[in-house]
Amino acid sequence: MINNNLTVGNLLDLSKSIASGLFEGLTYPWEALPKISEYIISIGGSLSEDEYEYKGDGIWIAKTANIMTSAYLAGPLIVCPDAEIRHCAFIRGSAIIGRGSVIGNSSELKNCIIFDNAQVPHYNYIGDSILGYKSHLGAGAKTSNLKSDKTPVTIMADGEKIDTGLKKFGAVVGDNVEVGCNAILNPGTVIGRNTTVYPLSMVRGYIPGGSIYKKQGEIAEKM
Repeated sequence: MINNNLTVGNLLDLSKSIASGLFEGLTYPWEALPKISEYIISIGGSLSEDEYEYKGDGIWIAKTANIMTSAYLAGPLIVCPDAEIRHCAFIRGSAIIGRGSVIGNSSELKNCIIFDNAQVPHYNYIGDSILGYKSHLGAGAKTSNLKSDKTPVTIMADGEKIDTGLKKFGAVVGDNVEVGCNAILNPGTVIGRNTTVYPLSMVRGYIPGGSIYKKQGEIAEKM
């Protein structure tokens, strides 16, 4: 049985990402994670040469992107127009960096999709995760993408345990979500649109859209 709260359309505006085609035919967003590298390679060669420059090794960079020389970039990778990659960012590959997004100082990314205008600006780790349109992670907020016992990641949602079948899966952060400083998103975290997560939170499972996550077991609706 499908949990509608967790579906692609309820969490993400696909018009706000160059990766929209990757989600075609998928029910849940995390189903896209094993397909990111292949998708980048499949569309990279069709990107406009007027807008993008191919750097080799499966890396396409928009000519209007602002990338600090100290940043490390590994492919396959697409960096979209007007994105900003700051000092000492570490992009380990299999990443799509959306239009106008910000990857900040010493932030580390791997196997992830960053939607347009999303921001991970200070000391963040984003692994095997998806960040929706205009989502923002405060300084030090991180996605934890591997369980300590190395078993496949499950998601607790509406009293139901959903098996993702993925050994590595961090989080799906919906559109316009604000995650506070030094919050930890445990493996299998899914946050609905327009939600705020308090700083220093340890988050797991499904957090409904339009809510405020204060601490585990205490979630309030926004007024």
